Order: sequence, then C-alpha cells, then structure tokens
Amino acid sequence: MSTLLILPGLLCDSRMFAAQIDAFPGAVAVDGFYAGCDRIEAMADYALARAPERFALLGHSMGARIALEVIRKAPQRVERIALADTGIHPVKPGEADKRYALRDIGREQGMTALVDAWLPPMVGAAGRGDAALMASLRAMCIDAGQHVFERQIAALLNRPDTDAVLASIRVPAVAIVGDEDQWSPVDQHADMVERIPGAQLRVVEGAGHMAPAEKPQQFNQILREWLDWPAAS
Repeated sequence: MSTLLILPGLLCDSRMFAAQIDAFPGAVAVDGFYAGCDRIEAMADYALARAPERFALLGHSMGARIALEVIRKAPQRVERIALADTGIHPVKPGEADKRYALRDIGREQGMTALVDAWLPPMVGAAGRGDAALMASLRAMCIDAGQHVFERQIAALLNRPDTDAVLASIRVPAVAIVGDEDQWSPVDQHADMVERIPGAQLRVVEGAGHMAPAEKPQQFNQILREWLDWPAAS
C-alpha cells in the first residue's frame, strides 16, 4: 500500500486526522500549519520537502487546494489523489468580506472568539453534539493562532487557478464530501469529478466540513477502497 500523505486545511494539523493516521500504517500529516506560508504555492513546496519520494495524497479543505498544487509541481511523485471537503472555484463575490470579518473578530476579541464563530458551522449536526470532538477541534484551531489564520486566508484569497491541473490528472482520484458540508457542498465535488478524468465521488452521510474527524469509520472505508483501486498505468 502507498504511503498516505495528508495535507490539512485551514487552522488544522495532524490532530484532525488522528483516526486516519491510526488506521493506515505509515500515514503522515504535514504538521506545523505550513510554517505560516501565505501562498498555496509555498505551502505545496513546504509539503513536498517533507514528503516521501512517492505517495498517495489526501488533501482536506485548503489542503486539497495545496494537493492540486503538489500534483502540478511534482506529478511523478503522486500515485493517487483524494480531495476532501473542498472546492475548485475561484474567489467568489463576498468571500473576502466573510474571511476578513472573521479576521477582525480575532484581532478585536482574540483567537478563541474567532474559532467559536468559525468552527460550529463547519461541523455537521451530530458532530456539534459531540463535546469531545468539538473540544479537540477547538483546541487545535486556537493553537494555530491569529498570525497563521491571516496568512492562510491570504493564501486562499490568492489561490491559483485549477483548471489545467484538474484536466491533467491521470492517477486514481476521488472527491469526498460530507453531506452536511455547508462551506463546500456536494455539488462542488460533483463538478470536480467531471473535470478529472476517471474521478469518482463519495459522500459521507451525517458529516459536515470536518468529515475525517466527524465520521472517521465511513471516511476511512472510502480511503481503503480508493487505495485499493488499480494504479495508473
């Protein structure tokens, strides 16, 4: 089985993927919040510098945007790719204002207030009722800090176009999404698989944007099936 390299999303690190790291021997998540990089391209370089020579690549949320940049930069190193709870669209009208509103909460009230405004809508209904899950996610996001949040939203608001790289993918590809994901809904992932030759869509029932942590057994089963798909010729 290929080494599974996991690229976390906004305000996330390996804690988000504890269930995946436990389930897949040798799996590793890129930690360090990308060292405060403020561009997707630099985050991809950061990940590649810490990656094995060849790997199966899982990107979640912002991490999926980074994953596409990784496969653009080093396609020969990526054996297969999974893109979870994410999007491929350019910056939408009003998106910057929403991100800056959260930034300003952090500046004026502190990182805890920012996370308490941002995190609950990212989680599905069942997950929001799981006190241990919410406490773990909340602590992780607070630990990232205001500086990291601001640099990561700068990266997202200056994200590169994905059209060319999506069409170029020739490895087994899957898009995974929670059916309660309000930020990156199912239809975005349906659009994604239409643009990647041979890609497939998988939906995690009862999960929101944080599907890998909310419904780890369902999510891991999808990963197992994807890892078992025949390799690209």
